[in-house]
Amino acid sequence: QLQLVESGGGLVQPGGSLRLSCAASGFTLDSYAMGWFRQAPGKEREGVSCIGRGGGTNHADSVKGRFTISRDNAKNTMYLQMNSLKPEDTAVYYCAALSRVACVLTPLLYSDWGQGTQVTVSS
Repeated sequence: QLQLVESGGGLVQPGGSLRLSCAASGFTLDSYAMGWFRQAPGKEREGVSCIGRGGGTNHADSVKGRFTISRDNAKNTMYLQMNSLKPEDTAVYYCAALSRVACVLTPLLYSDWGQGTQVTVSS
């Protein structure tokens, strides 16, 4: 059974950094395209960053230059390094898996999701 577990969220001041982790079980991470998504209160879930099976990445314009997605195949874990955080980055962050080669930032296409981790950027 495919399972995803996020961790690493928390409270951080504007300009700070956090690294989120997504531990996968029941499948090998590099056999799927993987994505990070977020949902703020009262807003729709949106794509943040994704990584394809071949390692190609894509990022939302709002996080380009600040967020980096990566994965460690040996640990079967995906990461999201978030730098220069802003209050508008506050949201619940989710990781998800997509049975395709290339990744996309469209939440509706992803079939398997973690439970989410809260990120709050505030002074």
